[in-house]
Amino acid sequence: MTTSTTSAMRNVESDFSTTVVKAAKPIADPRQSPVVIRALTVAYHRKPVLWDVNYQAPSDALIAIVGPNGAGKSTLIKSCLGLVPTASGQVTFWGKSYAQARSRIGYVPQRESVDWDFPVSALDVVCMGRYRKIGWCRPVTKVHRDAALACLERVGMRDLAKRQIGQLSGGQQQRVFLARTLAQEADLYFMDEPFAGVDAATERAIIEVLRELKSQGKTVICVHHDLPTVPEYFDHAVLLNMRVVTAGPVNEVFTPENLRKTYGGRLTLLSEAVDAVTRASIVR
Repeated sequence: MTTSTTSAMRNVESDFSTTVVKAAKPIADPRQSPVVIRALTVAYHRKPVLWDVNYQAPSDALIAIVGPNGAGKSTLIKSCLGLVPTASGQVTFWGKSYAQARSRIGYVPQRESVDWDFPVSALDVVCMGRYRKIGWCRPVTKVHRDAALACLERVGMRDLAKRQIGQLSGGQQQRVFLARTLAQEADLYFMDEPFAGVDAATERAIIEVLRELKSQGKTVICVHHDLPTVPEYFDHAVLLNMRVVTAGPVNEVFTPENLRKTYGGRLTLLSEAVDAVTRASIVR
């Protein structure tokens, strides 16, 4: 790293030294964890975006990554998948590198990052999720096409399988990308704002699929912005603001105090989030 980057990161460390709280106790053996992040630092144009991030994900869990805009939530996912360069640190999946474990990992990007004018159908997109099983430059056989159709069925999109993706609504496009990820038959799923800009029906369909994945022993890590729904949708949370403020079971770490440490004065919906935490505590 350059001298200016190192200096900037030292300033970040000083700023956050009083706000970071102890995370929940990690899994004893990191090799059993779907993802372990150690001392991860990412900088764009010599400006730190993530600083000394450490996290160990539990298995069989729905995990929300929450934090203010610019906190590095999407960058955290992309750096785990090798989509952005890192300044330092290490990420392992079941004790292996991403290259060794990539067949077990699925990814749903933000909708805005996709070229929806590309001339492919919904079914074509989902079949792309089968390429690791099909093999490159090989035709999509009936077995894989049927598997892709079954994934579209799970998200309520089978009837629109032949529709060009650009002709679908935002919610329908998100369902198609979710189906593509399901077609990978992964064990760990990263999803970048899967609920953003979707209608209520699509949101319900997505959370039903996520819960089904968890029941199958999968782990799902989502960047999520709607704080009031965190206690309802997720069982673990990572509160992030350039570093991990705290992480662990929602009923332990998703508290008004930790939310204030994460968002500071920039959180306009803090009262709604606090109400959601209170209601969840009463239900439990």
